[in-house]
Amino acid sequence: MKLISHRGNINGKIKKLENSPSYIDAAIELGYDVEVDVWKDSDGLYLGHDEPTYPVDLLWLSDRGLRLWIHCKNHQALAYLNQTDLHYFWHHDDDVTITSNGIIWSHPRIKPIRNSIAVLPDTEKWKVSECMGVCSDNIIKYKNNVVLLYFKEYTTAIQSSHI
Repeated sequence: MKLISHRGNINGKIKKLENSPSYIDAAIELGYDVEVDVWKDSDGLYLGHDEPTYPVDLLWLSDRGLRLWIHCKNHQALAYLNQTDLHYFWHHDDDVTITSNGIIWSHPRIKPIRNSIAVLPDTEKWKVSECMGVCSDNIIKYKNNVVLLYFKEYTTAIQSSHI
């Protein structure tokens, strides 16, 4: 299961740090993918949820590209990133959207679709066992559950092979 930190959060929301480059890097160093909010204007690229806040460049995004799920916050960002190989998506108030890599990204208000990314499933207590991944402000909680699930599957497989 893909574990995606929402804006760099791993163990609860810390709004003043969300989308900051160092916060994102810390989540990546801990082994998580990260959903980031990206804006584009005539001055360049920025990270930030409600507005462009932290200047970054294409190299910064590309260096972390395999670990980023880039949420385009304006049409300029979408048009710009559409010319790259980075993994991005756009949504406003849609129930689901499809990322540039063909992955279903489910809105938090709807029950996640099988093999999709469940976004903030803890808000509605959605089950995520059939999902491809989870994007959460408390992603550390899911990491522990994934480890336990794999351990259970592993021990069950060992027990059945010895019977």
